[in-house]
Amino acid sequence: MEKPKLALYWAASCGGCEITVVDIEEKILDVAEFFDIVFWPCIMDFKYSDVEAMDDKFIDITLFNGAIRNSENEYMAKLLRQKSKILVAFGSCAYDGCIPGLANFYDKESILKFVYEESDTVDETKGTLPQPKSEMPEGEISIPEFWNTVHTLNQIVDVDYFIPGCPPQSFQVAATLIAIIDILKTGKELPPKGTVLGADSKTCCDECPRERKEKKIKEFFRPHEIIPKEDECLLDQGILCMGPATRSGCGALCVKANVPCRGCYGAPANVIDQGAKMISALSSVIDATSPEEVKRIIDKIADPLGTLYRFTLAASTFRRKQ
Repeated sequence: MEKPKLALYWAASCGGCEITVVDIEEKILDVAEFFDIVFWPCIMDFKYSDVEAMDDKFIDITLFNGAIRNSENEYMAKLLRQKSKILVAFGSCAYDGCIPGLANFYDKESILKFVYEESDTVDETKGTLPQPKSEMPEGEISIPEFWNTVHTLNQIVDVDYFIPGCPPQSFQVAATLIAIIDILKTGKELPPKGTVLGADSKTCCDECPRERKEKKIKEFFRPHEIIPKEDECLLDQGILCMGPATRSGCGALCVKANVPCRGCYGAPANVIDQGAKMISALSSVIDATSPEEVKRIIDKIADPLGTLYRFTLAASTFRRKQ
């Protein structure tokens, strides 16, 4: 029987999602045995022309990681959507915008100016901005157009399923891929479109083993400023932990290692805006009797916007700084 076709692609991201696929250890052999991998440029020598030559819906499943930051990302998102029966937003960059999405606090012009005009460099081309098209002795060359706004994958194309995480935990990736193999082998019904795979519907706090005492917070600390107790809720201790506003499924691995949750699994089910959810959670635990005291406590949070929207700015209700 002809093998199902699998594709993987890396857009605007760090490459961690590619690593986590390999990190499923010996189960990668099951994936390689069951699927015919027809496109994975990070691992093998594939060209865009290979995908362009495929019939529409030739690919059974595409795992697309990375946000949409430029015209090349957009082109490949639309091309792989056209060629794939199932398109999966794989990882937080594709799902929520993640770290690339933090660029939405700025605009295209200010980013290019900072990088090419204000940053220190020994290159004599300082001050020269990259152009989409340039004339060279060999002819015209082009580079992708840098966008003003970073987008999530489903803001550009229709997405069938979502797998959160920065990167997704390897045990969740393995379980998801094995489940997909079982569905394709047995003809079982696929999950409803839009399902978040490899995660749960509750919050990280629900799988955290630490004890919550409902303390009121008088001061916030950055993780390096105190040595937190290992059995007590980090938020109760004044360390900003995103657990109350983060989807469960990772196994609470960070908090089990005495490190606060940073929110990479995105908003829990039925929550539209992760940052707003966390602000609501903080408002119920800050112990202050005046606006001045509230400001003093809040001012101890380093980079509040970058912290509350570290992974989800591009998917949030306002998406970017206006």
